[in-house]
Amino acid sequence: MARLTANQLIGIILFVFSLGYIWMAFQIPVFPIPRPVDSDAFPKILGVGLLILSIVLFFDKQASTKVDFPDAAELLPEDAALSKRPAVQVMGAAAAVLAYALLIEPLGFLLSSALLGFGLAFWFGYRQHWINLLTTGGVVLALYLLMNKVMGIYLPQGVLPF
Repeated sequence: MARLTANQLIGIILFVFSLGYIWMAFQIPVFPIPRPVDSDAFPKILGVGLLILSIVLFFDKQASTKVDFPDAAELLPEDAALSKRPAVQVMGAAAAVLAYALLIEPLGFLLSSALLGFGLAFWFGYRQHWINLLTTGGVVLALYLLMNKVMGIYLPQGVLPF
């Protein structure tokens, strides 16, 4: 019997996980008030997406030649700023997501999501601020309008009047 590759093993694990996730998504009760998109739609879509991607991962052909990538910390010069270290960047991103979770109610979805997107882009080194502001603002506004106006899912307004 052939030995499984790492991708195949992870694909099997994700496949089993996605089956359980889809089963749990079908256990979500139907909301009594008719809505265009019910509360179980996103979990079902995510579960099916994970199921498909796990199958793709299982059958993915690995490259025949291996490339040894150096550790990210090895690429940094000795005197590099502390904020450029990978572990510090991950901790900073985790702190930003925690702050987002705490600020989404008082500030609202639009402001807190825009701050998260802009702040994380800045944290990871993107310095074209106008492009960053327009991109994060546009994506957040599009998501807000899609959820609020099209799907009827109301997100926290916060300090903004709409």
